[in-house]
Amino acid sequence: MNRYPLWKHLLVLGVVVFGLLTALPNFYGSLPALQVGNADGTPLDESEAARVERAIAGVTPAADQQYLRDGKLFATFTDIDTQSAAFEQLSALDLEGVSLAKTLAPQQPAWLRALGLSPMSLGLDLRGGVYLLYEVDLDDAVASLMKAYGDNFRVALRDADISHRVNVQNTSVIVQVRDAADLAAARSLVRDIDLNLVVSETDARSLRVSLSETQIRERQNFAIEQNMTSFRNRIDVLGVAEPVIQRQGLKRIVVQLPGIQDPNEAIRILGNTATLEFRLVETGAATSRGNTFPFIEGGVNRGEVTLKREVIASGDQIIDASAGFTDGSPSVSVRLDSVGGKRMLETTQANLQRPMGVLYIESERVGPDEEGNFRTVKQRRVINRANINGVFSTNFVITGLTANEAKDLSLLLKTGALAAPVFLVGQQTIGPSRGQDNIDRGFKAIQIGFLAVVIFMVIYYRVFGLIANLALLTNLVLIVGALSLLQASLTLPGIAGIVLTVGMAVDANVLIFERIREELAAGSGVQAAINSGYEKAFSSIADANITTFIAALVLFLFGTGPVKGFAVTLALGIATSMFTAIVGTRAVVNLIYGGRKLDKLAV
Repeated sequence: MNRYPLWKHLLVLGVVVFGLLTALPNFYGSLPALQVGNADGTPLDESEAARVERAIAGVTPAADQQYLRDGKLFATFTDIDTQSAAFEQLSALDLEGVSLAKTLAPQQPAWLRALGLSPMSLGLDLRGGVYLLYEVDLDDAVASLMKAYGDNFRVALRDADISHRVNVQNTSVIVQVRDAADLAAARSLVRDIDLNLVVSETDARSLRVSLSETQIRERQNFAIEQNMTSFRNRIDVLGVAEPVIQRQGLKRIVVQLPGIQDPNEAIRILGNTATLEFRLVETGAATSRGNTFPFIEGGVNRGEVTLKREVIASGDQIIDASAGFTDGSPSVSVRLDSVGGKRMLETTQANLQRPMGVLYIESERVGPDEEGNFRTVKQRRVINRANINGVFSTNFVITGLTANEAKDLSLLLKTGALAAPVFLVGQQTIGPSRGQDNIDRGFKAIQIGFLAVVIFMVIYYRVFGLIANLALLTNLVLIVGALSLLQASLTLPGIAGIVLTVGMAVDANVLIFERIREELAAGSGVQAAINSGYEKAFSSIADANITTFIAALVLFLFGTGPVKGFAVTLALGIATSMFTAIVGTRAVVNLIYGGRKLDKLAV
């Protein structure tokens, strides 16, 4: 009785060895390093890596070692000062097409890297950096979509030769026709643009077009996802290693930038909501003050320009942009997508020698008012006005900018326009010394808790207590290994989750050992008591851990940031503690006591 087949012992041994192997990279520590990758996010190929390696080899002081991992080149240095000196030298070289970032690289043997193993990543509270919380103006996202629909309605009605007037009212569009007989045709044209729109007649010559509830939710979700994508692109350009960008609740985005200590540059780039609209200049007598904007070219105010209402192309249709010089003046080369390029081609063909303007739009949050509400104010100005001297479509150049304006504009356009304005509502900077202090305090808590449990278990349960302590140590190793394998970020709440799972693992062993004691007190034989102790305690252990696992799952699904970190370590800890407390200790007990005739048990 109480004997495992060989395959079960090999299974337990294999899991423990695998856990030790995956946890091993964490025991070597980290070194200051530079991370070099392609600016567009694609992996470095051999020729690109060789070019970067030659550049790094020329810096002083030299890197300790260089290696490729996940398509990026890492160069490690002995301390932060040499890392910073190398960073400044490489930045001055202006390596074309690559992004450069300061980071921490694991100090581990090459054979571990060859196996693809890495230490677990540390959260912002342990590593240090900048925490930013942005709120997305979802109302503006819906309003901008309705504005686009309004422009489409105008074009469709004009092409159908229907006299009309289109008025955009935030969440709806009013379409009016001069002749009531054209209302049915107007409704059909609106339906052709989008069958899901809600269309109702307000009178014999007017239609109200609005979004369905589903469309509103889809637009809001799109705005969040598009803004998160733009944030990632902008952070790549900033050269920040291992950023964290997460949605929080309905309309907020959390951005964590490890290793960044000065948030000003990041805030300036991330929060810039600037975008462009390309429109024809109104040259006739029919001008509108609502479409008249200040004309500021090259930093100089050149009066006002009135633009036509229809937008030819907008910032969200720009797929690439680069700063440069045209005829000695700063400029931005722009490339549109196929839809914007087709519209631009049609416009330039029909309007040769007529002026076109580039409208620059920024959003600003104003408030709060007496009721505590904020509102979004858009600042608009024309940055370029030029005659259409030739036909073009997807590729063209914007001039009339200062050098800094051209650089910033190309960066913002290249990384994608924000689908809706964002506003910074929370900011926190965590220094590296504070992060290290958090690590020290967290692991000190684990050590104290582990040591107290070890002492108690040895005194109270003797040999079985030693077996339980061995299972606890194995449990910690397996948790660290799982976090490393999954590359889940360890945070301060995550450390709390580890401490909690240590207690839960002990609780499972206590249930088993107390059940064995009860069986012995009831007169059962030693082997029968061991067998009954594990079998009868299993249901109680499983029930308790399953309910806790469900709670961890709920926290992970609905929590954000630190709450998710706690949920991840708690869930992993439950899985590993179930294995070590039930299967692991049983394997050791079977090896020591299984198949032997015993009169008493050290429990």
